[in-house]
Amino acid sequence: MSETPYRLAVIIASNREGRFGPTVAKWFTAQVAERGDIEFDVVDLAEHPLPVSLSSDPGPEDAAALATITPRLAEADAFVVLTPEYNHSYPATLKNLIDWHYTQWQAKPVAFVSYGGLSGGLRAVEHLRPVFAELHAVTIRETVSFHSPWGKFDDEGVHLDEAAGTAASGAAKTLLDQLGWWAVSLREARAKRPYGA
Repeated sequence: MSETPYRLAVIIASNREGRFGPTVAKWFTAQVAERGDIEFDVVDLAEHPLPVSLSSDPGPEDAAALATITPRLAEADAFVVLTPEYNHSYPATLKNLIDWHYTQWQAKPVAFVSYGGLSGGLRAVEHLRPVFAELHAVTIRETVSFHSPWGKFDDEGVHLDEAAGTAASGAAKTLLDQLGWWAVSLREARAKRPYGA
């Protein structure tokens, strides 16, 4: 595997008031920080509201909003989407981010960390897979999901149940191992031969 770390964009999908996403992000980025093969950038959609009306020629204000996110997605070799499940699917803010971009996703891997009620956000993940396939991205089979996670983490994102925390960390390692293989392999492939969709 390449000795150069790959660039990972960690996307916090929810902007809902009282959201749990930042807690999950703290937990996940702590897992990422233990590795030497990744440089990560957290893209919090609550901090970067994008225009709702899509346009192939955005005006100055919309272009300025996109400029805070688009280059970060373009520079990433891989993505991890942290998503809750809203009404059996994923947040509108995430769909908006996805739809504003196209080439930034192409020939790159996408993994998912989800959270929610009994399903742990997995229905949102299953809705996202065909969306990213349409954008020529590769989704990672393994996921990390937290079922009814509220009250199970401290303010720093540490899992309060040691056994459950260990299991989740193991799942994150598997996800990141798979993501790393795809990220480095596809980065090398794009460098040799530009991807044509």
